[in-house]
Amino acid sequence: MPKKRKHQKAGRRTTSYSSKKEQTSIQPGLPEEEKIQLIVRYWIRRLKIKIGWINDFDKLVVNYVMFFAFLNFKYLFNVTTFFMFETFSLSSKLLKTFIGHLDNVHSIDYSTFDNRQLLCSGSDDKKVCVWDFDNNEPIKSFDGHSDCVYCVRFSPYHYHNRRQNVICSSSFDSTIRFWDIKSSQQLQLFNKHADGICGIEFSPFNGGRYLFSGSWDKTVRLWDVETSKSLRAFNGHKEGVWCVDVSPLQSGNGDKSNSIGIIGGNGYTICSGSYDYTIRIWDVETTKQLIIFKGHKYSVNSVKYGSNVLGSINTILSGSADESVRLWDIRSGQQIQVFNGHKMTVTCVEYSPFIINNCGNSNVICSGSSDNTIRFWDIRSNKNELHAINGDDLEDNGIKCLKFMQLKKKGDSNEQTLKNDCGVQLCYGSSEGLIRVCG
Repeated sequence: MPKKRKHQKAGRRTTSYSSKKEQTSIQPGLPEEEKIQLIVRYWIRRLKIKIGWINDFDKLVVNYVMFFAFLNFKYLFNVTTFFMFETFSLSSKLLKTFIGHLDNVHSIDYSTFDNRQLLCSGSDDKKVCVWDFDNNEPIKSFDGHSDCVYCVRFSPYHYHNRRQNVICSSSFDSTIRFWDIKSSQQLQLFNKHADGICGIEFSPFNGGRYLFSGSWDKTVRLWDVETSKSLRAFNGHKEGVWCVDVSPLQSGNGDKSNSIGIIGGNGYTICSGSYDYTIRIWDVETTKQLIIFKGHKYSVNSVKYGSNVLGSINTILSGSADESVRLWDIRSGQQIQVFNGHKMTVTCVEYSPFIINNCGNSNVICSGSSDNTIRFWDIRSNKNELHAINGDDLEDNGIKCLKFMQLKKKGDSNEQTLKNDCGVQLCYGSSEGLIRVCG
């Protein structure tokens, strides 16, 4: 029986089979930190493939590193951060499948409420579904939309202010609707857009009181969730708006410090991606267009701001129907990197929580595509992807959306940390209506 072997080619991890005995060597003159990383990489690969006890080896490495932590903190930092992404990429597997939608799943979101871990999803079948993550079961299904549901989000405003578990959904029927999970009732309806509504995002400020939406009517709108009023419209795109995102919460400018009269205070922006091939940044207060990013050759389907927490502030990530993923610098207004490798439309992009090598910030991004792959990239390099996950050709037939989740741990937290490789799971929606979770 040939041995399964992982190897690197042009920067990408692929899987092949070889009956030859694997050999390894360490280049003379390497710094001690890099030698440690190479050794860990080698033994993760060998033990995972030959005898399949990477979880036990995970414990061994953690115990070893903690033992030597007092000797050299820098070694601890390098080994543990390097190990995090390596563990996910080498040992991740399909964990769950949620079956219920009949068509493209365009959007998924994750939340916890009353000690339950919940998913919600929106699909071309016009339904909004809610799932019990732990029991792998559907809880509710809302079918009030008359056209495909493009985006769903759990409402932080209702959670923090009314202790309600509410889902907000946008649809090509030109409406945004709010659904109360407990009562199974529609709570609110926004209908000021003149065409189908695609992306929606809640404000990170003011407790999620404000909602931003992008529409095929070429506008972005700002809504007050508390009053159900449309407050502002952002005009400038020449074609429909596929996606929107809101700049992250600013330090020292928290939810309670902002007056209701000033939306978010000064400095917050939104970005939008459009079928006009551009990404635009807008000032929340004035609706003034601040920056136009040009470079994509076709519609921009997904945009994401970098995170303060992940250390990627002042950047925007985008995915396009031109099959590329691009990284942009907000300060200079210029493109930083372009990542090529997908063979079809890039439908979704995300900043991952993963770290590789000896960098203190997250430097791994992720993209999903209609080519049925999820690819991971190092933002510091535009070389080939670090790793790729392939969907099932028949049962998935394309990746439509992504969501990283750090699940609530049950039982002994130390034991759970050792058993779970990195504490992060990746959820994706497919073209055939399935929702998958891997980790």
